[in-house]
Amino acid sequence: MAVEGTGTLGEGRYIAVEGPIGVGKSALAASLAEWYGARLIREPVEENPFLPKFYEDPERYAFTAQVSFLMERYRQQEELHQMDLFERATVSDYVFAKDRIFAELVLSRDEAALYDRIYSLLDARIRRPDLVVFLDAKTEVLVKRTKKRGRPYEKWIGRDYMERVAEAYRRFFHAYSETPLLVVNSSDIDFVENGGDLADLVREIGTVKQGVQHYVPLGSN
Repeated sequence: MAVEGTGTLGEGRYIAVEGPIGVGKSALAASLAEWYGARLIREPVEENPFLPKFYEDPERYAFTAQVSFLMERYRQQEELHQMDLFERATVSDYVFAKDRIFAELVLSRDEAALYDRIYSLLDARIRRPDLVVFLDAKTEVLVKRTKKRGRPYEKWIGRDYMERVAEAYRRFFHAYSETPLLVVNSSDIDFVENGGDLADLVREIGTVKQGVQHYVPLGSN
């Protein structure tokens, strides 16, 4: 179980947690929000009616699912500004830029070209986080964690697709330069169940000023 902390992010600070399917980004974002006493923003995954269909028939529903994700995430980001939520410290379990990772992975060339035109128009209006925490993990760990959470539509996800997604995330964040970035190897740790792991990560977050920083925890065991 996560340990509640006493630190603060500071007024208006904005941290986003990202990573491939099953890596634990939503759980970590929730734990960080509790630690900092910050507002938690969750990715609107469940609102996408095309996601289960995509996993059943990726070729047919890839474009529809991606555009649906894009528009829902944009709607949520717009609401954040309208409600002045960024006047408070905020922790999000996604970054808007993640849409391009999956778009490049699943769309055809023509679909990707159209998608990029839509994305570019919307992305120009999105506020960038003050820090992005990228969680990475071994494929076998991602598979195990995904099965453990037991979402019905995710039973269609195969190991090969999981590995492709994880590699696409690594390529994306290898070239990422929009914000300060903390890359965390999370294969052997549990930020939710082990308060020590979370406390160590919080300390590491406090040291990130600019550029890219890598963090390889010693592990819970």
